[in-house]
Amino acid sequence: QVQLVESGGGLVQAGGSLRLSCAVSGSSITIYRMGWYRQAPGKQREWVAGITSGGMTNYADSVKGRFTISRDNAKNTVYLQMNSLKPEDTAVYYCSAEFGGRYSPWGQGTQVIVSS
Repeated sequence: QVQLVESGGGLVQAGGSLRLSCAVSGSSITIYRMGWYRQAPGKQREWVAGITSGGMTNYADSVKGRFTISRDNAKNTVYLQMNSLKPEDTAVYYCSAEFGGRYSPWGQGTQVIVSS
């Protein structure tokens, strides 16, 4: 079974940067569509960014131009580079692994707090 472990969150000032990592075990990520989601306090989980097995990326409008998703298949890891962070980016960030319409169980997430 695929397991996802997110890391790299923390406290950062507005305008700063963070790089999140998602280490995947239990299966090679080569065939998976990978993504990042986030959930702010009192809000529903929302999609942030995705990357296909072929490396095509797409982003939510709220993060386009500031966040970059990438994958290292050799390391079985997915990254989210977050630049120009805003207080509204504060949330718990989760990665996802999808294949054939089925999603792997969520990991524990990593907390990002952006202070103004």
